[in-house]
Amino acid sequence: MAAEELKMSVSPICQKEGKRIAYVSFTDGKRTAEGKIPDCIIYSNSGFTEDEVLQLQLYMKQELATLKRMAASVNVLDAFMGKGDQK
Repeated sequence: MAAEELKMSVSPICQKEGKRIAYVSFTDGKRTAEGKIPDCIIYSNSGFTEDEVLQLQLYMKQELATLKRMAASVNVLDAFMGKGDQK
C-alpha cells in the first residue's frame, strides 16, 4: 500500500435485513474503501488496487473479533461528533 498513513473507522452495529452488521472505512487521504463485517467484503472502492482491496478484506477477516468489539463499543453521539474515529 502507499506510504501515506492508512486510517480506519468503524461504525456502530446496525440492523439490516435482520442481520447485525457494521461498516468499516479505510482512507489515506486520497483513496477510500468501505466494507462491512461480518461479511468482510469491500463494497465501495476509490483508488485502491484490486490487490490492496483483497488485503483489506483479509485484514477484516483476520481482525473480525477486534472489529466487532470496536463496533459494539462505538458511542453513536461521539461518532456523530467525529470523536469515534479509529486508527
